Amino acid sequence: MKIVIARDFTDTVGGRYIKEGDYSGELFREEILGPKLKQALASKDNLLIDFDGGYGYPTSFLEESFGGLVRDGFDKKAILNTLLFKSEDNLKIVERVKNYIMDAKENEK
Repeated sequence: MKIVIARDFTDTVGGRYIKEGDYSGELFREEILGPKLKQALASKDNLLIDFDGGYGYPTSFLEESFGGLVRDGFDKKAILNTLLFKSEDNLKIVERVKNYIMDAKENEK
């Protein structure tokens, strides 16, 4: 399974919340990332997240997308064991995303 953010969502992501404008991290998590992660967990598959081709990823988008999975009730270990990441455009993005997942607080909206 695979999500290419630039192809499957947009190449120009927005901020944290839907109310802040188009292509938010909240929208990405609710409509694409969360459902695909549930599907991957159910089928015991990995889910590759490909960040290449986008015009940058603000902290607010990344934290809400990936840290928000934890706040939505996904287990941190399950997330990290299921998600794979690809980013040749920005090598630090993978480390940042993993940190957002690890630092997120469960059930804190």
